[in-house]
Formats: sequence, C-alpha cells, structure tokens
Amino acid sequence: MRQSQLFTKTRKEAPSDEVAKNAQLLIRAGYIHKEMAGVYSFLPLGLRVMNKVIGIIREEMNAIGGQELHLTALQDPRIWEATGRWDDAAVDNWFKTKVKVGGEVGLAFTHEEPITRLATNHIRSYKDLPFSAYQFQTKFRNESRAKSGILRGREFLMKDLYSFSRDQKEHKRFYERVIGAYKKIFARAGIGEQTFVTFASGGSFSKFSHEFQTLSVSGEDTIHICEKCRVAVNDEIIKEQNACPDCGNKNLTQEKAVEVGNVFTLGMRFAQALGLSYLDEKGEKKFVEMGSYGIGPGRLMGVVVELLADEKGIVWPTSIAPFAVHLIVLPSEDAAVGESADALYEKLCKAGVEVLYDDRDLRPGEKFADSDLIGIPTRIVVSEKTHAGGKFEVKDRKSGKVEMLSESNLLSVLKTL
Repeated sequence: MRQSQLFTKTRKEAPSDEVAKNAQLLIRAGYIHKEMAGVYSFLPLGLRVMNKVIGIIREEMNAIGGQELHLTALQDPRIWEATGRWDDAAVDNWFKTKVKVGGEVGLAFTHEEPITRLATNHIRSYKDLPFSAYQFQTKFRNESRAKSGILRGREFLMKDLYSFSRDQKEHKRFYERVIGAYKKIFARAGIGEQTFVTFASGGSFSKFSHEFQTLSVSGEDTIHICEKCRVAVNDEIIKEQNACPDCGNKNLTQEKAVEVGNVFTLGMRFAQALGLSYLDEKGEKKFVEMGSYGIGPGRLMGVVVELLADEKGIVWPTSIAPFAVHLIVLPSEDAAVGESADALYEKLCKAGVEVLYDDRDLRPGEKFADSDLIGIPTRIVVSEKTHAGGKFEVKDRKSGKVEMLSESNLLSVLKTL
C-alpha cells in the first residue's frame, strides 16, 4: 500500500485525556481512534493488526477442534433470568435498552447463556458429545474504570470458546488442551516468554481457574511467580495458596501483570439452569459439563504495545505487524531514485510481501520518525546514496541493525519473513 493513499495520519501528541501507553501510541500512529472513554475504532492499520491476531487465535482454536460460529449481541432477558444473571444486583455491568414494542434486551457481556440454550437444540445423546464452539464477537461491559486504553473497554472484541463434555474427566482433557493452545497463541504473538499460566479463584465449580498474565508495569493485577515451574498465583488467592500449586515452592516473585486470557470450569450450572442434558449409554439423563475460555484480541494487541514499544514508538512482532516491510524513498532530484523505489515496491508486491510504501513528499527525518512510531519490523530505504551503490539500506526495527543488501539478497531475505 502506498502511504500517500493512506487516509490516516500520524500525530506528534496523543489526546490529553489519554493516559494509557498503548492507546497513546496507537492513536499517534494512526491505528485506532478514540470515540469516547473505553470505546475505540480500529483504523486501516489497526484492523490489519487485529486481523493478524484473530488469524493466529482462529488457527489454534481450529487445531483443537473448535467450531466457529457467531452469536447475537442482543440478548433475551429470559435465559439470563434463568441463571440469575439478569438482575443488576448480580451483574452490575450490563448495557440494557428498551424495545419499542415493550420489554428490554441486553447487550451481551459474555455468551454462556445463549450458547447453552442453543446447544439444547442439538444435544440429545452421549454420541453428540464432546464438542466445542467459539466466536469472535463484540462484547459490551458498563465498566466504571475505562482508563487503560484498549486493555479495558466498554465495547471490545472477544474470542470466547465454550466446551461441552459428558463428564468431568472429559472436560479436564479438553481444558488442558486449551491451556496448551493459549500458550502457542501468546508465543506466536511475541509475548510467550513474559506470559504465565496463573492460578486464580475458581468460584463454585473448581478449586482454581486459570488466567494468562503478561508481565507489565502498567498491569492492574499482582501475581506471584514460581520461576521453577513458570506458573504464577494471582494475588487474590495468595493467602490461601502461598506456594506454587505445582511444586510447593514458597519462594515466589511478586510482579505486576495484565490478564490476556482466562479459562474456567463451569460445571453443570448453566446446563441445569437451561435444561442442557443428554442420555448416556445406559439411557440415563445426565447434565452436560461445560467450560468457558476467553481471549480479547484487542487487549492482546494492546499488551504487545505496552510490552515491546520503545522510546521511539511501537515495535511489532512480524507475526502480527500490519505490514512486513516499510519501504521509504527519500526525496531526490534524481528521478532514477524514485523509479528504483517504485520498481522495488512492485517486485515485493508480486512476491507476496506485505509492504507499506512511504512515497510521500516529506523530509527524511519526518519519514524516519513516522516509521519508528508505526513500528513495522523491517525498514528499507532507497536514497541517492543507496541507488548510487546499487544496494538498499535495510534496518531491523527491534534491534536497530542496519545492512546494505543487493536486490537479489534482499528478495531472498524477505521471502523468509
């Protein structure tokens, strides 16, 4: 894509009312637009990153047998009343609205109830189990603290996966597979080393649930890490679990972190409330065991920015960067320089390399500053100097390493990205 045709522009300053690092950088670089507190639009660059994140999550959910669907955002109060979660005294972050013909509907903050009711139409026998289904769906939560940029919003995208099993043993096997898939997702997104499986409160259905917490000084959570097992304990349960649940190590390291994913055992709560049952091999009626597993693609995107950005701007991992290459042509009175850059752009596009081509008529310093802010992993510069030498200047955004490569060597390197 030619940057001269990109309608969004970078800006030197973030909005004065934005305090979160992730939002400041993403707004300045033209990835998102703040509509109001806790509500953000994703612009062309931001949507490209979001779709890369979604692609990784989708691949890993499909790999463990998840089936993708799309549920409605508008919710029928009756099914939530059946589980006791419609009343504002039970759930205080609903957005609700009146219907013209009478009654109310809600905007979903999660989807356990609707997917359980849906499953009652399709599960009859033990032969129908197990299965799992997931979606990427907009959620609405009436948060009182919407000050962390895209880490905590009132409207946001979530991947929510739900599992349906015949018994606890079958549920546990799938639960562990999801944990393995989540580890792969965060590794592929570039934050695997800083992300820990964290033991948290399990509610009424199991001793523990599990969160995935990424180390960050801006994090709202406190975790206690067992370096030996690479697991952690959330601060909310440290009094009852003051040692590593895996090895018993009491020498835990306290850190600030951001929750980037979670997995829950739901037991039979929703199945019993909404009548989700099956007949086992003996013809006896049993209720389905369920699990719920969430990741916010936008939150993951924001955590990557918080964790990997430097003093110049965003630093995207190649796996989720909006483009693999930022091609920059510097102003020159020699027409051959621009022609060389145009030719390289065409060759890269034909080779399937995703390129943002800065063909704008700006000073070199402005182009380099924008490039650092936008954070694309590889920068290629075409200038009078490089053109005269028959090579291209190639800079790695993360390490700052600069190489001078011939066109053939450059194309060979880029094919591996």
